[in-house]
Amino acid sequence: MSLDGFSMRRLVIELNKSLTGGRIDKITQPNRQTLTFSVRQPGENQLLYISIQPQNPILYRLDAPLESPAEPPTFCMVLRKQIETGRIAQIRQHGLDRIISIDIDVIGAGGRIVTKTLICELMGKYSNLILVQDGIIIDALRKVGANSSRIREVLPGEPYEIPPTQDKYDVTLAPPQKIIEKLRGFTDMKLSQALCAACLGFGPVTAKETAFSAGLSPNAPLSSLDEADYKSLENAIKETVDALSDSDSMPCLVRGEKNKIKAMSTFTLHYLPEEDIDFFPSIDAMLAKATSILGSFVPQDKEPLKKLVHTELTRAKNKLVKLHKDVEEADNAEEYRIKADNLMTYQYQLKDRADSELSLPDIYSTEGAVIKIEMDQRLTVAENIQAYYHRYNKLKRARSLLDEQIVSCGESIRYLESVEASLAVSSTLSELEDIKAELTAQGYLKSTKKKKASLKPSKPFIFTASDGTEILVGKNNYQNDRLTFKTADRDDVWLHTKDIPGSHVILRTEGAAPSDEALLLAADLAAHFSQAAGSSNIPVDYTLCRYVKKPSGAKPGFVIFTNQKTLYRTPDDKALRSILSQQQ
Repeated sequence: MSLDGFSMRRLVIELNKSLTGGRIDKITQPNRQTLTFSVRQPGENQLLYISIQPQNPILYRLDAPLESPAEPPTFCMVLRKQIETGRIAQIRQHGLDRIISIDIDVIGAGGRIVTKTLICELMGKYSNLILVQDGIIIDALRKVGANSSRIREVLPGEPYEIPPTQDKYDVTLAPPQKIIEKLRGFTDMKLSQALCAACLGFGPVTAKETAFSAGLSPNAPLSSLDEADYKSLENAIKETVDALSDSDSMPCLVRGEKNKIKAMSTFTLHYLPEEDIDFFPSIDAMLAKATSILGSFVPQDKEPLKKLVHTELTRAKNKLVKLHKDVEEADNAEEYRIKADNLMTYQYQLKDRADSELSLPDIYSTEGAVIKIEMDQRLTVAENIQAYYHRYNKLKRARSLLDEQIVSCGESIRYLESVEASLAVSSTLSELEDIKAELTAQGYLKSTKKKKASLKPSKPFIFTASDGTEILVGKNNYQNDRLTFKTADRDDVWLHTKDIPGSHVILRTEGAAPSDEALLLAADLAAHFSQAAGSSNIPVDYTLCRYVKKPSGAKPGFVIFTNQKTLYRTPDDKALRSILSQQQ
């Protein structure tokens, strides 16, 4: 879900008002798909955030800076060289398309003013950032060669070409009658589809809002519309255009199950029930919320870590299956000794035999049963006897070690599952550095000698219950250990999902008994920040921090505890939404 071109028009108007004339003081690149520009205006600094993440390509103003790697990527260094210290001349949109150009005036050779343009193509998986001067590409975040696209190349030194335009009307320029004429040609489409096909910049959200304004169903076939319907539609298109300049229109987004964004717009939506809509005082606030939900702040190291942990977890689970098979075989070790004993008894009778299998009276059977013994035809009878005794002794020795290996392998699986849960909620460089440090300490990552710039220690989630009680939630195993054994007081309440990887949760009590409301909220947060999130009747153990201990040599995040009680919780997404928003 992302903004359509029509909604972006209102965003561009706001950005122009706040950023035009500002001096670009600093450019950073927090991850492969994100840039931030620190823009100095008289009396204030503003932070422009630009992302080409496929699920939410966007630009808007941030409240606080993001963490960035110590070594800036190549594209960031190019931008610093080319446009840092320049002034933003204007921000403009290509028609109603999702292409936004930032014109930047920089001082060139001889003090001459040179205009360079950062073109933000915000078009889903085809999104890109391209720096252009006089129509020639200086550099691009995503370089596109002839092998990747038959339509156009995006390479340094090549002329910049606008992405292919579609045969649509710009509703801010074209008379509504023209648009209606075009719509009449889409008789095989539903109304919302036809509006998207006819109107430049219209996405499903704007199309549905326009249909609602006309009093029509977005799913109505155009073939079913009469002249009165088309007249209503013509007026609705005018109303939609007017919303761009309506100062009372409020940006909003709509979330469905599991916090999934169903719709967002820079102007008020009316086609959805008001109780399902979150309204925001500014476009920036709405987009910041959407970005936090969609996860555009994910640093570039997260995916490799997720892949590493998944690979190690799969390997550990496969090893555990094999160990259990080895145990089953070791438990049957007596069969090898019995076969060896029988062969030993009858070996002189079998001296010249070379059978692949022998059937002999079992010396241990009181009923005269016959035992079948597989023989290795490459070996003599005596050598087969020795082979069976060797196998028996090896399995007997291995049996005592297998139990230890199963316990160790199980601990590794639980640990890696906890790291997976940590990665799911980690979104900053410092949080990922914690996870990389513990994976290195546990031998899953190689230690690098190269020193990195120190980052501020990562912080846990901090929530506040309605009665003012503070609830802390760890984001990774190092944080979990710090929370439980350094931050928490002895009489604070510790919570964790029962036998399920997840965060350590601390309910601050200041020595008093917590309210039921605060305790249940802390349990819901423990369930939400666990591998069982989204399930029902999730068991959550809780006890006082004084009863939580860390065994010597235990892996990060692993604890033992006593005196616990268990709550079974099914967190309500809507009820948790306002609490979770404290961190978004």
